[in-house]
Amino acid sequence: MSGGLALVYRGPASLPGCPEAVAQLLERSGRFDRVRYVGPHAATPLGAAVLGGATLYAQPGGGDLRPAYRRLRRHAAAVRDFVVSGGRYLGFCLGAYLAGRPGFGLLPGDADQYIASDGATVRHADDTIVTVRWRGRPRQVFFQDGPCFLLAPGGDAVVLAEYDNGRPAAVVARYGRGVVGVVGPHPEATPDWFTDAGLPVPPPATDLGLDLLEAVLST
Repeated sequence: MSGGLALVYRGPASLPGCPEAVAQLLERSGRFDRVRYVGPHAATPLGAAVLGGATLYAQPGGGDLRPAYRRLRRHAAAVRDFVVSGGRYLGFCLGAYLAGRPGFGLLPGDADQYIASDGATVRHADDTIVTVRWRGRPRQVFFQDGPCFLLAPGGDAVVLAEYDNGRPAAVVARYGRGVVGVVGPHPEATPDWFTDAGLPVPPPATDLGLDLLEAVLST
């Protein structure tokens, strides 16, 4: 699958810089004819009409899950209908939490705080760097209280990456005729995210975000 329109949410259920980094990743992929922002802070509102003409909807990182979902709840049915009918959903950090519950309910299981999981190597919600094993190879990625994923037994979800404690960090799964791709850390993070947080800048992880995107589009 290639071409078509990719939508990126930009509004109060995200933080400045997060939608822009996701849009930059999608544009860099060369897989879409157009990448457009939707939501209260964009010219186009989010809803069934614009989703009906899209190939992919991306939900970027942001603040806390419950207040974010209160802002997005009225769009939940439209997002679910979009994916179940064959659309693609891509969720980063908060966008990955929103793929679970409370949220859009797209995952074969749920999303939960990695920092609260047994054996987590990060126990705080501050900006930091986390090491994941992406397709078996260790990589350092920007992290800010992102989720791990609790997958239902017997599902057909594909785990692309794991945290050090073995919990899934990036997952691709089917939902109806569509596909959901979610990631707890931020492979889309640009160098200024690290420097603004006083963190060393590791090698870019953009290739991991592109790998997740390709998995979502090709599943």
